[in-house]
Amino acid sequence: MNISRKNYPNLKVPSGAFYHSVRANGFLYLSGFTAGGTPAENGDIVAQTESILEQIKTILEAESLGFEHIVKVTVYVTELDRLGEVSEVRVRYFGDTWPASTLVKVAGLVLPNLKIEIEAVVALPE
Repeated sequence: MNISRKNYPNLKVPSGAFYHSVRANGFLYLSGFTAGGTPAENGDIVAQTESILEQIKTILEAESLGFEHIVKVTVYVTELDRLGEVSEVRVRYFGDTWPASTLVKVAGLVLPNLKIEIEAVVALPE
């Protein structure tokens, strides 16, 4: 099995023992992204969602892929009251090619100011 791990130069270097992505078995697995280290890190959940999806877009473009290639996302949130607005942001990025999705409410993320984290699985073209 061929497995490759990659960090992307236009994104903040991961602060732990992980890579931005791992490619294996026809999929690109994206680590969980937050707005940490971006101008939105102290913003509301909507601004943080936009920041995260821009980071994911950076990876997709670097791999010559688009949001339509994302087949699964897992979303961790610390608050539920603005999910409608978060969904609107997601629609702007995904259009009508929505992935399978799991949403989990958590007590907190790695930093207290972070309100959302998104990880994704991307299907690679054959």
